[in-house]
Amino acid sequence: MTRLAICPGSFDPITYGHLDIIERGAKIFDEVIVAVFNNQSKAPLFSVEERMELIKESTRHIPNVTVDSSAGLLIEYADQKNAQVILRGLRAVSDFEYEMQITAMNRKLDNKIETLFMMTNNQYSFLSSSIVKEVAKYKADVMDLVPSVVAEALKKKYNHK
Repeated sequence: MTRLAICPGSFDPITYGHLDIIERGAKIFDEVIVAVFNNQSKAPLFSVEERMELIKESTRHIPNVTVDSSAGLLIEYADQKNAQVILRGLRAVSDFEYEMQITAMNRKLDNKIETLFMMTNNQYSFLSSSIVKEVAKYKADVMDLVPSVVAEALKKKYNHK
């Protein structure tokens, strides 16, 4: 049986913190599906299709990673894909409380699928897509925070030369 993990998120845009979790997860699982979900409480900068393309470009070097999207419940998506694990990255203790709520609900809905929390590398513990967008908006250099394809996409979105 293939060990399959779903790595869900809004990825608006994907950062090196996300990539850290994806790359390390790909070493543990036979297959990792990076699943783009639309968080209704956020106004995304990039469309789902744009985010998927940025993730595909950023994970091209990882052969056992695929990219997909879903508009439904994560736990239903994981079940449809026959995933055993939901892989979630944690940056700080503040992430843990929110993630525990989500995990408890997912467990209530389907207790066959486990959630694995992985701490991101310390150098990315401050990093979020929101912070990246905020500094990119004001023309700050984000090359050490996101893959180059993402940095270029941010420049285009904000009409920076």
